[in-house]
Amino acid sequence: MPTAAELPPVVVVTGPTATGKTALAIALAKRFDGEIVNADSMQVFRHMDIGTAKPTLEERAQVPHHLIDVVTPKVPYSAGRYAVDAHAAAAGIHAAGRLVVLVGGTGLYIKAFLKGLVEAGNVDHEVRGELEREQAAAEASGDAGRLHRRLAAIDPESARRIHPHDAKRVLRALELFESGGLTASQRREAHGFGDQRYRVLHLALDLERAALNRRIDARCQQMLDAGLLREVRHLVALGYGFQLRPLQAIGYRHMQPVVAGADTLTNALEAMRRDTRRYARRQRTWLRKVPEAIWVDAEARDEIAERVEAFLAE
Repeated sequence: MPTAAELPPVVVVTGPTATGKTALAIALAKRFDGEIVNADSMQVFRHMDIGTAKPTLEERAQVPHHLIDVVTPKVPYSAGRYAVDAHAAAAGIHAAGRLVVLVGGTGLYIKAFLKGLVEAGNVDHEVRGELEREQAAAEASGDAGRLHRRLAAIDPESARRIHPHDAKRVLRALELFESGGLTASQRREAHGFGDQRYRVLHLALDLERAALNRRIDARCQQMLDAGLLREVRHLVALGYGFQLRPLQAIGYRHMQPVVAGADTLTNALEAMRRDTRRYARRQRTWLRKVPEAIWVDAEARDEIAERVEAFLAE
């Protein structure tokens, strides 16, 4: 087994949306002979450039980028598949003697890459069907939280993690127990998230809230100016409907009523800004639960570069 110092290095650049992750990652990759591996769950989809804030062709020409434009919006793309693809990309980068700069704001993708995922087990359709019938009966009787209470009795930790109204996750947790005899919490404990393949510097970019909100407002306006509505109309013309998960993302779903002629761009812009701010808060909340994350001022470029230099010299 290699020692920690012998593990190949990875610099993670993450943080809430609009904190400048792309520009910083490119600067670090150029300075420290690196290549970028995307960790944004929306940038893997083709034809979705403006609304995902995908690096421009000019930016991608400056340093090699991986896992951008991987699949079409009709193809499901999971965190598990991402981890496989990202490990393959990282292996090629390290084999060439270069630094992996993992950049993006999708916390689950970063977690899957760095620590692996819990083995979920196969779907037991018979058990799932019975649970779904029980949930439907419970809702019809006005007791929608019945199965959540059952989950709390057998797996209190999972019940605390899952909202009582999140029926899909409640049913999945019960299905895991009834199919295999192990609770979801026991599966997580057995996994341990100890699949340590890399030596990691985990940077989380931060900005004061008012400054971040100004950046978010400006970015949303820039997306409209750059042709987000035209991009969405093009997606529809290609046969990608709004029922697809990627087109339910921020920006794309906000254009749906505009495309249908049921709302204005002015209203859509305000809704985009509001929902993007909320998303940034959720990203910050997720990151605050990551003990390895080092919060840094997004505008302190020299300090960040010094951190990376010291990390690589260890």
